[in-house]
Amino acid sequence: MDNKIIGTNSLEENRFKSISDFKCSMKANAEVQFEWNERDYTITQPLEGISICEVGKLETEKICKDADEVLEYKVGEDRLRDVITKVTVWDRTI
Repeated sequence: MDNKIIGTNSLEENRFKSISDFKCSMKANAEVQFEWNERDYTITQPLEGISICEVGKLETEKICKDADEVLEYKVGEDRLRDVITKVTVWDRTI
């Protein structure tokens, strides 16, 4: 039996190329960890919608009904919609 090592994606492979790319990812129930302005955020998809929050700060959690609502979430001073193609995506399920 051959042992194979499966590499992880590069930051370039993980990043969202467009808003449509992000929306498709959300429709496929993706989970994402990303950084913006030295703050880490996570997006998960529990049964009741799409959850987004700053890591370690549950009080910042928002449950959204769809990707468009997630894109309106404020990451620091910016709307996610305005920076989604610029954030550093550390982990992204595909």
